[in-house]
Amino acid sequence: MELLDNLIYGFSTLAGWKPILVIVSGVIVGIMVGAMPGLSPSTGVALLVPFSYTMSPALAVILLVSIYISSNYGGSITAVLINTPGTPAAAATALDGYPLTLKGEAGKGLGFSLIASTIGGIFGVIILILFAVPLAKLAIGFHPADYFALAIFGLTTVGSLGKGNVAKAMVAVLFGLLINTVGIDPLSGVSRFTFGIDPLYDGFSLIPALIGLFALSVVFSALEEGKLGSQVVEKVSGKFPTILETWKVKYTIVRSSFLGTIIGIFPGAGATIASFISYNLAQRTSKEPETFGSGAVDGVAASEAANSSSVGGALIPLLALGIPGSATDAVLIGALQLHDITPGPLLFESNPEIVYGIFTSLLIANAIMLVLGYYGVRLFAKVVEVPTSILYPMILAIALIGSFAVRNSFFDVGACIGFGLIGWIFKRYGYPVAPVVLGIVLGNLLEENFRRAVMMDGPMVFFTEPLSLTMLLVAALLFALPIYRNYKSGR
Repeated sequence: MELLDNLIYGFSTLAGWKPILVIVSGVIVGIMVGAMPGLSPSTGVALLVPFSYTMSPALAVILLVSIYISSNYGGSITAVLINTPGTPAAAATALDGYPLTLKGEAGKGLGFSLIASTIGGIFGVIILILFAVPLAKLAIGFHPADYFALAIFGLTTVGSLGKGNVAKAMVAVLFGLLINTVGIDPLSGVSRFTFGIDPLYDGFSLIPALIGLFALSVVFSALEEGKLGSQVVEKVSGKFPTILETWKVKYTIVRSSFLGTIIGIFPGAGATIASFISYNLAQRTSKEPETFGSGAVDGVAASEAANSSSVGGALIPLLALGIPGSATDAVLIGALQLHDITPGPLLFESNPEIVYGIFTSLLIANAIMLVLGYYGVRLFAKVVEVPTSILYPMILAIALIGSFAVRNSFFDVGACIGFGLIGWIFKRYGYPVAPVVLGIVLGNLLEENFRRAVMMDGPMVFFTEPLSLTMLLVAALLFALPIYRNYKSGR
C-alpha cells in the first residue's frame, strides 16, 4: 500500500504542462541522439546536463531519464534502415532489422523494434519500482569471478552469429578480443601493441569500430558491386506490424525483457551484452532458427526488448546504492550531484519526489515514445527510397562525423575507415562482423575480472563460486552444442 501511495505521489510531481513538455522534449531529443551514430545515450545525457542546471532538480532528472530511455530505441532506427547502429546495443538489432529493410519491410522492422522497446522499457521500470533496494544489494555482492563467467556466457552467442559456420564466427570474435588488447593494460598500466602511436594508448573506441564494420562495409561492398546507380529496394512498406504478428513474439519480448533487466543490474555489463545474449537465446529457442540473420522479427524483438529493459536494471544500483550500472548512469550521478542530490539508500527518504518522479516519468516516456514512433514509422521508412547515389554518400558522411564526435579525433575517423575495410573483407569471404563487436565489448569485462578474481582468491575461484560455476557450465554446454550438431550432420 505504501508503494502505491508513493507512485501516486510520483505522478503528482508530473502534474501540469511543464513536466509533460519536458518529457516529450526529452523523448524527441533522445530518439534523435540515439539515431545519430557516435552520440550514445551517455553522450546525449551529458550534452543536456548544462541545460538542466537552471531547472528544478525534479524537472532536470525527468528530462535526463527521458533522453536515456528513448535514445536506446533511437539507435534501432538507423540500424534497421541503413545498417548503421546508432548505439552499440543496436548492433544486434541490425542483424535482422536491415535484412527486413532489404526485403521491402522496413515498417515491420521499425514496428517490432518500437513495440519491443516500449514493452521492455516498461518491464524494466516495473522491476525497478518493485525490487530496487534488494536487487541492488544482491548485485553489489557479485564476485569478479561472476562477472568473468557472465562474459564467457556472453561469448556463447557467437554460435548464433555465424549463420551456421561456427569456426568463422570464432575467428571473428577472437579478432575482436585481440583488438581490445591494444592500449594501456587496465591493471598494470603497461602499454600493449601501441607501436609508439599516441592515440593507440587509449585503444580503439567501440563506436568507430561499430560504424565501420556495419555501415562502411556496406558502402564498400556497393562500390565493389557497382550498385551506386540503383535503389536499396524498389518498394518499401511502412506498414506497422499487426496485432496478430506482435502476439506471435510475446514470449520472446517477455523473456528478453526479464533477461535484459537482470543483466542491466550487473554494474558495467550494459545493454550491448544484454542485447546479444537475448538475441542468442531467442535463436536457440526458436522453431525456425535458420531464419535469424535474414529478417527474423524475433531477432529484432529480442534485441530491443533487452536493450530497453536494461535501463531499468541499470538504474537499480544507481538509485539504491549510488553505484552507476552503466556509462549513462555515471553521467546521471554527476547531474544529481550538480543539484545537491546524493544517490543511495537515503535518497528514498530524503528526496522521494526525485525517486518516484523518475519511476513515473519513465513510464510516461515509454508511452510517448510509442506514440511518436508509431506516427513516425512511415516517415522513417521513406529513407531507403532515396537512390543509393545519394544514400551511400550520406551514410559515409554520417559515419565519419559520428566517429569524429566520439573523442573529437581524426584518428577515430581513420579507424572507422580501417574497420570498414576489415568489415568489407570479412563479408567478402563469409566471415560475420557481429562477433567482432561482441569481442570488443566483452574484452575488458573478460580480462579485468579474470585477473582480479585470480589475484583475490586464486584460479580455482571460478569453480568455488556457485554463480560463476553455474554460468560456466551452461556456457560450456552452449559452446559444445553447435559443434556437436555440426559433427553429427557432417557424419
